Amino acid sequence: MYLEHFGLKEPPFSITPDPRFVFLSERHRDALAHLLFGIDKGGGGGFVQLTGEVGTGKTTLCRLLLEQLSDTTRVALVLNPRLSPVELLETICEELHIPLDGTESGTRRGSLKALVDALNAYLLDAYARGLRVALIIDEAQNLSVESLEQVRLLTNLETATQKLLQILLIGQPELRTILARDDLRQLAQRITARYHLTPLNADETAAYLRHRFRVAGGLHLPFTARAIQRIHAHSGGVPRLINVIAERALLGAYAQDLTSIDHHFVDRAAREALPERRPRRIGRREGAIAVALGVALLAAAGAWALRAPPTTAPTTVAPRVARSASTAPAVAPVPRLDAASLAARIVAPTAPWDAWRHLLGLWNLPASAADAERAAACPPVLAPGVYCLRGRGSLDKLTAQERPAMLLLRDGDAQRWAALLGADARHARLRLDDATVDVPRIALERAWDGGYAVLWRAPDDVVAPITAASPPAAVAWVRDGLAPQYLANDAPATLDAAMRDAVLRFQRDRGLAADGVVGPETLMALAARDAGPRLRASLE
Repeated sequence: MYLEHFGLKEPPFSITPDPRFVFLSERHRDALAHLLFGIDKGGGGGFVQLTGEVGTGKTTLCRLLLEQLSDTTRVALVLNPRLSPVELLETICEELHIPLDGTESGTRRGSLKALVDALNAYLLDAYARGLRVALIIDEAQNLSVESLEQVRLLTNLETATQKLLQILLIGQPELRTILARDDLRQLAQRITARYHLTPLNADETAAYLRHRFRVAGGLHLPFTARAIQRIHAHSGGVPRLINVIAERALLGAYAQDLTSIDHHFVDRAAREALPERRPRRIGRREGAIAVALGVALLAAAGAWALRAPPTTAPTTVAPRVARSASTAPAVAPVPRLDAASLAARIVAPTAPWDAWRHLLGLWNLPASAADAERAAACPPVLAPGVYCLRGRGSLDKLTAQERPAMLLLRDGDAQRWAALLGADARHARLRLDDATVDVPRIALERAWDGGYAVLWRAPDDVVAPITAASPPAAVAWVRDGLAPQYLANDAPATLDAAMRDAVLRFQRDRGLAADGVVGPETLMALAARDAGPRLRASLE
């Protein structure tokens, strides 16, 4: 269908969950880091409350949390909390594989005391073996007051020094209202951390669109800057609705043989795809052409997020084990380092220049130790037609640039270069010394101060900044990079007002500083159309 039209390998805005397309805002990452610390490292017991509107990524964050927990953590995951207190306890026991039938005292089913005693014995045994136990309840706003009170009582299971159970309540904003009730104040007082996931802001919406389009194989996001603003306005920054609007706009643009999508087209797509009741609907005419489509898509997404697994399939198996068993690659998997192992490699390197040598090899450049040491100085012109750029930014910025980059990692006074080879929502792939490894993004971001160096190729005379005094061939190269999406193919190779306007729009769409100056970052982004090594967008 439209995939070939836009140069895509797969649909970029499908509403079915796919970990390769996950995009986390800074708020998401902050919440995930704190949740991981609270559950895996010990947060003092009690409750953690995570809330957010429908479609803001609560279930996605829960999945990522499960994947990054250590092997010494046991998790009971409750997806359907519409249960009585007894049924809830039975579900928790089943999730932890605590036997309920065939025990010496007969069945434990139906008895609150027997179930609590069995759970307490399990928690004490886990504590003695150095294990942590967490209870995660999704859609917790559906818990009855009686079940909430039973969950509160579980926090009384403790030793003289430590709570035995960490509880995470995930729910819609109504959960905050419920827990503010006077008769639930004892539970509210035990909440040690509260996080509320807000929708994406305008800049994050643009980054979200670029990220998903890139993961799907696209090179040039077809939405204009104003079209992206309208997508944000119509969706309110809710990722699920962003997907619905963007997908409808791509289909419509394909039907009309368009390669650029402006704000008028987005307004039309939103009217056709979103339910009529959406208060953010823009336009004078009623947008009811395809309300049924929007309702069906949203219903399907909700059903996917809410559906519980079959009761015969245990959900406490570590997701990393489950994933490797179901989607194991044909080649040996890349080893993964945790935060402690990453710090150890920074402090005690084995091959100090190997990461730079690896990057030079990716660009088919001489890669001796001397060459690597010279490249590490990052001269603006490393070799004829090969340029080096130093900058500061986030992993999101680097993945948008699509080129491997060198990161300077630090641990105290120790520092070590690592080559960034790929990144997804959960992990980053590094060439660290003489090995390729995957590390959690959270661990990498703690060890990296944001400084980077990156290589790119362009003709010899393309030297930043490009001005009216630059060689005509350099200006023509810039013109060719802007055409046909931002500038006509037959536009003059002149740095005139039309080209500066095209540069501004290109910079906005690529998440660069929109100053109209054709500097190193803009040139590197323009060079992305050319051959060369690229970051992996998926590490599965």
